[in-house]
Formats: sequence, C-alpha cells, structure tokens
Amino acid sequence: MVYADRLNNLGEGIFSKLLEIKRRRIACGERVIDLSVGTPNIPPAPHVVETLCKAASDGKNYVYAISDQEELLGAVAAWYDRRFGVKTDPDTQICSLLGSQEGLAHIALTLANEGDVVLVPDPCYPVFADGGTIAGAKLHYMPMKRDNGYLIRFDDIPADAARRAKLMVVSYPNNPTTAMAGDAFYRELVAFAKEFDIAVLHDNAYSELVFDGRECGSFLAYPGAMDVGVEFNSLSKSYGLAGARIGFCLGNGDLVRGMKKLKSNMDYGMFLPFQKAAIAAISGPQECVAATRRAYEGRRDVLCEGFSSIGWPMEKPQATMFVWAKIPEAYLHRCAADGSGASGAGGDESAGAAKSLSMRFSLELIEKAGVMVTPGNAFGPSGEGYVRLALVQDADAIRDAVEAVRASGVF
Repeated sequence: MVYADRLNNLGEGIFSKLLEIKRRRIACGERVIDLSVGTPNIPPAPHVVETLCKAASDGKNYVYAISDQEELLGAVAAWYDRRFGVKTDPDTQICSLLGSQEGLAHIALTLANEGDVVLVPDPCYPVFADGGTIAGAKLHYMPMKRDNGYLIRFDDIPADAARRAKLMVVSYPNNPTTAMAGDAFYRELVAFAKEFDIAVLHDNAYSELVFDGRECGSFLAYPGAMDVGVEFNSLSKSYGLAGARIGFCLGNGDLVRGMKKLKSNMDYGMFLPFQKAAIAAISGPQECVAATRRAYEGRRDVLCEGFSSIGWPMEKPQATMFVWAKIPEAYLHRCAADGSGASGAGGDESAGAAKSLSMRFSLELIEKAGVMVTPGNAFGPSGEGYVRLALVQDADAIRDAVEAVRASGVF
C-alpha cells in the first residue's frame, strides 16, 4: 500500500505511542501512574449526566442532527455574553465542533492553499501544527520563550512569513507552557493580524482553569478581534465532557461560515443528546466549574511541592491542567557524565541527541518509576529540555508518583 504524501508528512501521535508503552507494562502486571494525556478524571455534574441519560433514552434523538439546534446556539451565545461579555449572533457567528481538536485539525482547510503559510506557536499542542500540515501549508513556528513569559513576540516574525500567512494559531492559557496573556498582548495580536491580513484562531479551552484568584477572559472581547478571528472553546476540561467531544467556534462571521460549509461536507452534526448535555452544562448551575478548578489547583500544589521536595524544582502553573517542567539538573549532569549528552538544555552535543533528550528522560521515568509524562519535544522544537505533566490523577496517586520517582534513582 502506497500512502498519500500528506499522510507521510504526519508522524504517529505521541499519545498513541505512550498508550502502547502503557499497555505493555500493564499487561506485564506493572503499575503505571499516567500523567501524560490530559484526560480529565472528574466526571460531569449530576444534572448534566441526568440530562444526557434522559436524552439518550429517547429513540427520537438517534437521527442525524444535520445542524446545531437553535436552543444550543442560543445557549452558547448567552454563555459567552454572561461569562465574557462577548455578544454574538447565534445564527451567523457560532457553530459547534466535535471537540476542539476536530476544528483545530480542519480550520486550515478553509483558509490555506498548498504552500501558504500557517503561523503556529512553538511549543504547541500537536494538532495546532498538524492542521496546517494536513492542509498542505508551510508551517512557520513562533517561538515562545521562558524569558518572555512564553508570549509570542510579533516583532520576531519575519515580514515575509507574515505577508504569506493565511492563519495564525494562538492559545492562552497555553498548553503546554501553562502561561497566560494580558491585555497588551491581545491588543498587539489584533493590530498584527490587521496589518498583515491574517486570520486568527484563538484556542481558549482552559478559560475556566485559572488559579490563585486570577481571571481569564476571551480574545473576542478585545476591540477589533471579531474583525480578524474566531475563538474555540470546549466543554471537555471545564465540565468533564471530554469523551462527548463538545466544542464551539465563535467570532468572525465569514470564518464561522467557512467552518460550517466544510463541516456540512464532513459530518452530520453533533449527537442530539450531547447537544442537550451541552445546554445543561453551560446554562445550569456553575458550582461544578468552580469545584473542578479547586480540584486541579489542589493537585497542582501536591505535584509541584512534592517533586520540588525531591530535587526536581517545579513552578506552580497559573492555569490549565498541566505542569511544564524542565528536566532536572541532576539528570542532565548524569547524562553529561556518562557521555550521552545534555544538549537539549544547553549542551554542545549533536542535534540528534538534543531531539532525544526529553524522550529519553520520559522513557526512563516509565521504565524505572512507572510514571508516565509527555516529552517536551512532542510539542515542537522549543519543547526540548522539558516534559509536561497532566493533573489527571487524584492527590494520593500524585504522592505515589513522587515517591516512585524518588526511589527510582532516575536523577
């Protein structure tokens, strides 16, 4: 079988690779504490589950949805107005997504021709780059550096790349770096997009998972944002509906229309019981969101304080359900001492060694400690030297992970 070139341009997803390693270890009777994939283990609120079950028991709801129900679109518009102060037209400025990932994979198909440029953050969630690759676009990475708070520097984007770009993907609170962006950044983003006539996709999947009393708004609330872009939001993390695949595209009417047109050729809409569950989630009592936020904040404290206490310093993230951690210095010294190189964190070894450092450390953690994390280079070139840990286990399991790593002698 000879595959299409576009498939050859895509590697096997990192999470599929990690899942296979996990399955092999479990099959051998070994415990795995999985901190790799951001799969929420906090279920939806009871009133959402009740709504879903009631709708799923109605045989009339198993027809093709074809399009979004008016009740759903109205609920999303009311949610964004109430939560972010953003007013949208339900008929022309909102469409559902079968999870944000589906939209992220496909939106470049509506904007970019073969050879056009898509600007993507580095590091970034893998599908940010994969979507442009699927569309046949050329990717231009926008490095996000620790010394700039992981904010994109628009002045560093070459003018030639900016002029050729059709789309740029931006996401704060950010996965994997967990950074947040302020008002000045978004004003600069809108001005940059207008100057170069670039469509903006802002992914706001972690808008509700912000900690220590901080607040998070919407890109669409900034003057001029509706002229240049759309925002994706999701019910996966905030409402525990990850498996139901419920997301939304909101904002610029032309961009939303393009998504609707593409989706009309690709799927038959969101399962009607999921639409009912989404309405219940965003329109009903919101204490469940606050409770979820508190749970992740508590897990963050246990994980960061625990690993820091055993010699792996970790800064507490401002937001998201992740921790972005540098590979421990003790591990880098060990690599240097045994001749295997530590170039991913500033050494002088070959590029090949640099690319493998995060993966090597991640594989040692699973082999010696039974703790699974995601290697930073899976998120792009600038992710080398880091790993991402997901706050998807309860506090006791996180404490077990800390103890397992301490006892393993990995660093």
